[in-house]
Amino acid sequence: MTENNSPLAAPVRSWRESLSLYLQPASLRMLLLGFSAGLPLLLVLGTLSFRLREAGIDRSTIGYLSWVGLAYGVKWMWAPLVDRLPIPFLTARLGRRRSWLLLSQVVIMAGLVGMALNDPSQLLGPLVACALAVAFASATQDIALDAYRIESAEANAQAALAATYQTGYRLAMIWAGAGVLWIAARAQGTETGYVQAAWQAAYLVMALSLLPGMLMVLGSPEPVPAPMKPARNAAEWLQGAVIDPFADFWRRYRWQAVLVLSLIAVYRISDVVMGIMANPFYVDMGYTKDEVAAVTKVYGVVMTLVGAFVGGVLSARWGVMRILMLGAILSAATNLLFAWLSGVGHDVTALIWVVSADNLASGIASAAFIAYLSSLTNISYSATQYALLSSMMLLLPKFIAGFSGDFVNAYGYASFFHATAWMGLPVLILVALASRVHARADQY
Repeated sequence: MTENNSPLAAPVRSWRESLSLYLQPASLRMLLLGFSAGLPLLLVLGTLSFRLREAGIDRSTIGYLSWVGLAYGVKWMWAPLVDRLPIPFLTARLGRRRSWLLLSQVVIMAGLVGMALNDPSQLLGPLVACALAVAFASATQDIALDAYRIESAEANAQAALAATYQTGYRLAMIWAGAGVLWIAARAQGTETGYVQAAWQAAYLVMALSLLPGMLMVLGSPEPVPAPMKPARNAAEWLQGAVIDPFADFWRRYRWQAVLVLSLIAVYRISDVVMGIMANPFYVDMGYTKDEVAAVTKVYGVVMTLVGAFVGGVLSARWGVMRILMLGAILSAATNLLFAWLSGVGHDVTALIWVVSADNLASGIASAAFIAYLSSLTNISYSATQYALLSSMMLLLPKFIAGFSGDFVNAYGYASFFHATAWMGLPVLILVALASRVHARADQY
């Protein structure tokens, strides 16, 4: 038996050593880059659903429009291009990772400006087109940033990088959630109902918020690229960029790849499916923009940050698989609190407790899950393989979430939240099976 150096196992590390990982330059850099990654998500999904519901768009339509988020679930299709294809002018000056990061940020900013200028209460199509552009550019940014993160530190530091990345990501979600609602509420003043000018001002501010991320990309070092054999022709390039990354994953995990991919495909299903109807739920329960901003986008996201930090430290201390199980249990269980809240009515105090518990669980689960995904990749194909794995995480949940509005219309919010909690049961079984597989592999 050889010495166990797997990042999935519990490493021998003191609490001080575990905490010091957060002070490494690579970890601190992930704060701002994580902010840039987290900003677009709510603006095309969560916050947008609040805006659309306030504009009078039906819940079923909002559910179907959540399929915009499927861009994140199919990003593996163009990940090989991001992994290998140089961008004229930019790549020679910034490097492979930073050039794709900057290009995607420019497209996101342009798309957010388009979303600001289009009124969904008058014509929905143009706004949806701009949201699609933002989603695809955001998914591209995720591909490049995940590769940048993985290549910036060794495997035993990935949990800390994941936690600081999540911190920046969640801070962006405060701004893209609470910030956009606060700005829209201030711009709306005493007017009631949907006011396009208020949302226009809010989305324009969000577009400008991409500037710090752009500056960080320009000021950050390019990680040392993994050596790649130059392609002599198109067929050889296709082999190295597309076929080899997928073949490498299956070669390393063999039949266990089915179990690993099954776990990844359903791990976040409870949170993702429930999340699509959260903002319509708040609108229908009579919560104001300021109440939602203060509670769900500040208290909730702060608790997510706490959860991400706790999840990162616990993963470094006790191993990723144990915390992956803890996160799965908490994520499913906290959805039941929303079912209870639906029967309470408009109660801000109850909302604070429910959202805080749910987001704490989400933070713990996210930090452990990102570290788990990172540990599965081969650094030679980091962008493509991580894109494949993180796409698997979103594809099935977001497809199912498209029907969430129909379910709520037919059965009500309480039944919907109960159903999303039960979706987490298979996850617990898969985590337990995967833990045994990885434990056996670590012995050899």
